[in-house]
Amino acid sequence: MGDKSQVSGGLIPGLRRHGYVTDQVRTGAQALNEHYAADLLLVDLDLPDLDGVELCRSIRAGSDVALIVVTDRDTELDRVLSLRAGADDYVVKPCSLTELTARIDAVMRRVRRQPPTPEGIVAAGSLRIDHHAREILIDGCPVDVTRKEFDLLSLLASRPGMVFSRRQIMTQVWREPRAKPGRTIDTHISSLRSKLGAHGWITTVRGVGFRLGPS
Repeated sequence: MGDKSQVSGGLIPGLRRHGYVTDQVRTGAQALNEHYAADLLLVDLDLPDLDGVELCRSIRAGSDVALIVVTDRDTELDRVLSLRAGADDYVVKPCSLTELTARIDAVMRRVRRQPPTPEGIVAAGSLRIDHHAREILIDGCPVDVTRKEFDLLSLLASRPGMVFSRRQIMTQVWREPRAKPGRTIDTHISSLRSKLGAHGWITTVRGVGFRLGPS
């Protein structure tokens, strides 16, 4: 959280009344030192020692902890930069405690760790990806995909809920970091949605990229 006591002062008691165990730090440095003990962080972009976007990027580089940006900034650029830095959601103040707790619950459902799976297996809900067999299953039924579709879905499933930019996808799936994505990614996403049987498996985050999981 930031240093705006009038905001955090009312927010923390409200979250505690809803059953959340909460704590507050006032600087980015403190957050970097103490975030390992948290399941979820609410990050204000206006910190006294560090830009909130940089804080999100630094934390995400070494941790899968859930991150929600809660800020006064209401611009598309701030949203895009925050999501690209690894934030799971973006909430503009003022917002009701009811909305915030709903968003917290939604993010925690997306990022909650799945039960342990065998090596080479990625599981997300009813989706199961076997890297050794290069096989995709939905509710135990095989899904016929192309090589690139398999690699694309595997990338998204590696971090359910995380937004992957088009540039990241081109770099990691097509191995062409300098190529313009064009319609290539959209075509493969559309095909995957059709083969998976529901558009809700892959969400488009406008102006940012794509993620595995509901909007």
